[in-house]
Amino acid sequence: MSVSQDTSVPAADPNCGDKRRLKQTKTPGVFKRVDGAGRTIGYVSVYRSAGRQRKRHARTYEEAKRIKRESETDRDRGELQERTTIGFLRYVDEWVERYRGQGRRGFRESTREEYRRLIRAYAHRHFPRKLKLGDVSTYALARYMDWLADEEEQGKRLSDRTIANAVIPLRAALATAKREGLIRHNPAQGLAMPHREQLPDEEVKVFSREQLASILAMAPEHHAPLLELLAATGLRISEAIGLQRLHLQLDQDEPEVCVRRAIVRDRIVPPKSKYGCREVRLPKSLVAKLRTHLAAWADQDSTALAFPSEAGSPLNPGNLRRRVLRPLAEEVDAPWAGFHTFRHTFASLHLSQGTNLLQLSRALGHHSPAFTLTRYTHLLPGDEASPLDLFERASSLAS
Repeated sequence: MSVSQDTSVPAADPNCGDKRRLKQTKTPGVFKRVDGAGRTIGYVSVYRSAGRQRKRHARTYEEAKRIKRESETDRDRGELQERTTIGFLRYVDEWVERYRGQGRRGFRESTREEYRRLIRAYAHRHFPRKLKLGDVSTYALARYMDWLADEEEQGKRLSDRTIANAVIPLRAALATAKREGLIRHNPAQGLAMPHREQLPDEEVKVFSREQLASILAMAPEHHAPLLELLAATGLRISEAIGLQRLHLQLDQDEPEVCVRRAIVRDRIVPPKSKYGCREVRLPKSLVAKLRTHLAAWADQDSTALAFPSEAGSPLNPGNLRRRVLRPLAEEVDAPWAGFHTFRHTFASLHLSQGTNLLQLSRALGHHSPAFTLTRYTHLLPGDEASPLDLFERASSLAS
């Protein structure tokens, strides 16, 4: 069903000086629209709200009657909400500039930048400029997700995570519009991700022990401690480059790194969630290398960066990936690797040695062990459970 926006009828007469185009039907307040040749081209429902006469267009007579009936019922209940004339994309663009989040942690500027990028890259390409905020439906959003999942439309296969991320700002914007009284229902509620067969290359990839050892052995002296820290702690690159010297607790009985912040797009931000603030144990072999690394910058105070660039400024992950990681990864036949591969490998090695899933989840800064299990379940050792003899123990007890 497609219904146009409400417009006010300036006079009590519903024909409004246009008797050639509107004709009364047998239902009071419902008019037939006709063209110059007398052919029916639609219908109009007319009702009064807040002392003003309103009209809404419909394509069929039955639809017009339903609009008339529902509008007057909602009006009598005090629930009538006039349809907004604001454009959907216009509202989303305005919303992303003023949104402040809903939680106590607020809304990070880096997230705002990412929302802007997703809206420009996908929403503006798909939705027509003339689409009104009040006309956005669950069906329209579902077709948007189908469009995102269409490899021909995108020119490549977008990952499930990319598709989900592209919808997040629209969900949030529509939720805000509902709170602000611009729409009566949020069409994003109940929207489900399209189910697609997962390709093998979409699984988490990790370094083999040999590849990891070779990368760390070949790493340039200035960056070797950072790469080894990533491998030994599972920290995100944004968390690692944001570490200050005071976050490396090397003189304790159990040395550890304290994660308290990150640097994302040149901004210092808190960890991704409250679970990101954590302490991760350090192996003794790495502690000695970190001491040597920090000693090379002995004139720095405790708040200085632990892993600065040669100029003393924060490292740029993009430059570091191109200049340092990519050549090393290609050398060990892992051209697909990124900094997150160290994190995945950290999880894989812990799973292979039977680390408690709760402990691993806390070390990674995940919100729950269930998320960790879902993320890395294919890395668990062994494909099948061993056979279970139901009577062996009972027989031994009986004897």
